[in-house]
Amino acid sequence: MISKQIIASQIPNVLKGTNFDNLGRFYKGKVRDNYISGSRRILITSDRLSAFDKIIAFIPFKGRVLTALTKFWFEKTKDICPNYVEKYPNSNVIVGKECKPLMVEMVVRGYITGSTSTSLWYNYERGVREMGGNILPDGLKKNQKLPHPIITPTTKAEYGGHDANITPQEIVEQGILTQEEWDSLVDYSLKLYQRGVEICAAQGVILVDTKYEFGRTEDGEIVLIDEIHTPDSSRFWIAESYEEKLAKGEEPDNINKEFLRLWLADKGFIGEGEIPEIPEEILVQTAEKYIQAYEMITGEKFEATPGDELSHIVDNLTPYFQ
Repeated sequence: MISKQIIASQIPNVLKGTNFDNLGRFYKGKVRDNYISGSRRILITSDRLSAFDKIIAFIPFKGRVLTALTKFWFEKTKDICPNYVEKYPNSNVIVGKECKPLMVEMVVRGYITGSTSTSLWYNYERGVREMGGNILPDGLKKNQKLPHPIITPTTKAEYGGHDANITPQEIVEQGILTQEEWDSLVDYSLKLYQRGVEICAAQGVILVDTKYEFGRTEDGEIVLIDEIHTPDSSRFWIAESYEEKLAKGEEPDNINKEFLRLWLADKGFIGEGEIPEIPEEILVQTAEKYIQAYEMITGEKFEATPGDELSHIVDNLTPYFQ
């Protein structure tokens, strides 16, 4: 892994966002800046970290890690479900087909955990036994493996909004998806999750839970969009220490943004009020979690040189400027 010093030296150069006026119609997501032009969408992955539906911090090299992992997983899963990607012109950039998003996030869970208001454990601890149409038995403990993976869909909020739990029946009744679309997304999601579990397990990693987003191309094909199996969209635990941590009632060793979420929660912040000041040391450790996830999952070394992310993006996107 690259050194703490290199990570810390990138803090002044984190990619907070972009604002190009000649790439297409602009849409700002929580983490990605989107530029839409005709049948093409350019997504620039920033170093913004979103938690509790807020931008919490800027993490060095985070955008590069997310893009590299998304590329890895799209290549490993394109036989299960097609995706929207056409090119990767830069370490922070994806050029893909413009799609009409299907306005449901497919959250697949293999374990009962979580700290946010839409998470399984948060609701279970408060007496909720039905989530997303799934009935959960009494007696489960935090971080325990579920008998089988379940899907707990949420609505897909616009930037600044809050995702909300919803049932499959409500999704169809409200006309968000047709029954056929819902069935297709369930089939894709469970197969994608199983593939992720198998690849991660071979590397000593547990894919705890994840979310998938889908869209329709101009030709009507359902494809994967956004990202897949990254530390932003998924929880990953270290397999080697999981059983010991579970037996002791301790949090599993994680390699995802849950590290920063738990740090914030320990400071009393779970989404409301003022965000605590985050020390440089915690920013660096969070970056290390992202890099560790990439290296453990892919088996490849993460390479990065500190510098101005924006200038590299401009250089590599020159053919796309209008």
